Amino acid sequence: MAKRIYVADDEKNICFLIQNFLEKEGFEVRCFEDGESILAACEEQMPDLCILDVMMPGMDGLTVCTRIRQKSHVPIIIVSAKDSPLDRITGITLGSDDYLVKPFLPLELVTRVKALFRRVDAFSGQEEENSENLELGDIVLFPGRRTASLKGEEFALTPLEFDFLRHMLEHPEHAASRDDLLKALWKVDSKEVDTRAVDDMVKRLRKKLKEQKSLVKIETVWGYGFRLTAGGDE
Repeated sequence: MAKRIYVADDEKNICFLIQNFLEKEGFEVRCFEDGESILAACEEQMPDLCILDVMMPGMDGLTVCTRIRQKSHVPIIIVSAKDSPLDRITGITLGSDDYLVKPFLPLELVTRVKALFRRVDAFSGQEEENSENLELGDIVLFPGRRTASLKGEEFALTPLEFDFLRHMLEHPEHAASRDDLLKALWKVDSKEVDTRAVDDMVKRLRKKLKEQKSLVKIETVWGYGFRLTAGGDE
């Protein structure tokens, strides 16, 4: 069965171009001119992948990304004319899996779409027992499926939050510096992006952990970075 892709962009010529190239590769594509329309379609049936333009009338692509990510782990590619490191990090922090700057070659988009599907298929094809689970306190991460549980229940995480916890749990004896986290998760360093991007992500994840009354805490190592601990309830 063909993979279903939703594309949201208010520039009809760009939508047509994307649709044309993706359909030639065997994908099923639907185009939308605004954020509200693609969200309504996702409510009816979630696609296999979403491509979202940032600047759209009404609801922008970043807001759409946030709304979709609240309900699904479907792969999301953000496309935007904004090319600063901070813009890229904002897109990834909100839950997108890739960020492509306009103007771009259609074949580049096709390549990235295929790469995302290969990654998703690889994860879904792995057996849980063949993956080394990562545990701390009441949290368990399943890297093969890129899912997590907290107190035995599913714990919804954005891709970036998952990668942060995975990085921390794979290095349990060490605190992680902000610069190390930028390099590991965002593939940039503090010369390109303010380290507050790390703090913003940690703040959101702390809130999630606190709301679920998790034993796991993200401690600040002042002047350096963060470490995970598993203590008692506050």
